[in-house]
Amino acid sequence: MDPLYIVLPLISATVVGCICWFIARNRSFKKGYNTRKVEAEAIFGSAEAEGKRIVSEAVKEGEAKKREFLLLAKEEIHKSRIELEREIKDRRSELQRSERRLIQKEESLDKKQESLEAKEAVAATKIAEAAKYEEEIKNTLDKQIEELQRIAGMSKEEAKALLLSNVEQELQHETVMLVKEFEQKCKDESNEKAREIIATAIQKCAVNYVSEATISVVELPNDDMKGRIIGREGRNIRTLETLTGIDLIIDDTPESVILSGYDPIRREVARLALEKLIVDGRIHPARIEEMVEKAKKEVDHIIKQEGENATYETGVFGLHSEIIKLLGRLKYRTSYGQSVLIHSIEVSRLAGIMAAELGVDVALAKRAGLLHDIGKSIDFEMEGSHIEIGADIAKKYKEGDVVVNSIMSHHGDAEPESVIAVLVQAADAISASRPGARRETLESYIKRLEKLESIANSFPGIEKTYAIQAGREIRIMVKPDAISDDAMVMTCRDIVKKIEDEMEYPGQIKVTMIRETRSVEYAK
Repeated sequence: MDPLYIVLPLISATVVGCICWFIARNRSFKKGYNTRKVEAEAIFGSAEAEGKRIVSEAVKEGEAKKREFLLLAKEEIHKSRIELEREIKDRRSELQRSERRLIQKEESLDKKQESLEAKEAVAATKIAEAAKYEEEIKNTLDKQIEELQRIAGMSKEEAKALLLSNVEQELQHETVMLVKEFEQKCKDESNEKAREIIATAIQKCAVNYVSEATISVVELPNDDMKGRIIGREGRNIRTLETLTGIDLIIDDTPESVILSGYDPIRREVARLALEKLIVDGRIHPARIEEMVEKAKKEVDHIIKQEGENATYETGVFGLHSEIIKLLGRLKYRTSYGQSVLIHSIEVSRLAGIMAAELGVDVALAKRAGLLHDIGKSIDFEMEGSHIEIGADIAKKYKEGDVVVNSIMSHHGDAEPESVIAVLVQAADAISASRPGARRETLESYIKRLEKLESIANSFPGIEKTYAIQAGREIRIMVKPDAISDDAMVMTCRDIVKKIEDEMEYPGQIKVTMIRETRSVEYAK
């Protein structure tokens, strides 16, 4: 059987069913549409009525608000009109008051003008009278001048010149008196201040001193050690003298050996080496050479340490390492029995104290004071004075101009160029001249006293001369009939100048002249 005959009826039935369903649905749709249309028309009609009602109410409410706002605006306009009228009234009254004041001022000015015009008239009258009186005074003065010229016998210009000359002489005399008085006052005050500063500096600084010597003594345990030091055919002593450059003196002095030499560092090396040899007991050339090398290293260490201690003690920092070593060498250098290192430390302290009193650079003053004698550390090894050597050292290691000038001028070889240089000079003199600071040999001491007395006795009119206080003061008795009081002042000045020119001495020397007139009678 053909399948087509089976499918066709089924398709036909389905199509017919779909057509019937569509027709039925269309009929129901039309019916629903009509129903909903009637409902929508009813709703639209009620909404339209409600809208008209709302619009009507809104119009009524707007009219009410409009009337309310108009009333408020009318009230504000009324208030503003009242305030404006009040302000206009106040301003009008103020203008009226100002107008009245102006009228009063105009009246016052008119009165003042009338018064001034009256015063001007009176003043003009008085001016005329004054001119008349002035003319009369001028005529009278001319007559008086002519009369004075006739009486004095000189003209007006001559009298004026004479008067000016007299006034000039009087002023010159008064000026000279004032200058002298001021100079004396300044001198007294400066001397008093200088004494106070120096006394304060000395009170704050006190150091110990050592004795000057060109020899060192080494103690021996027994006299047999002398032979061992000399050695066979003197080889040990020759080796020691050759290596150190110091002479060994072995004489009858019991249990001691004397080391002699002008170089204090070499002498110290020889002393340390000999003491080590004595303790060790083995004394022969090789051992001597070894001990001398050890002693040199020990002395170098001591020198460096002493230099550093000096900088710490004085508060001077930033020095070159070579300058510190040269400072340490001053430990073994003495001058007139005074240790140069201790002297330099003392000068540094004194200069610093005086600088603080005067308000100048304390650190720079201490630095210059500490280095002022640095040339003495190597003056045994170089030609020239310790001043020139010290200045060269300071320049070599980039010290400042003030320090260099302080070194150059502390003995007067150059002019001081700063206050610090003057302070270093004063501190050096104080340190060197205080009692006990330096030792002089008896011969030089006696020669200095004799020189002082001979200088004073070389002047005419001197009766007796006495050098006292270890040569720091000289008292001179003059003949009263040969030297007057006025001449005594000039003679004293001349003696002082001659002492300064012909002598070298630490500190200062006081010269006192005494003139005495005696009158003797006998009652019988």
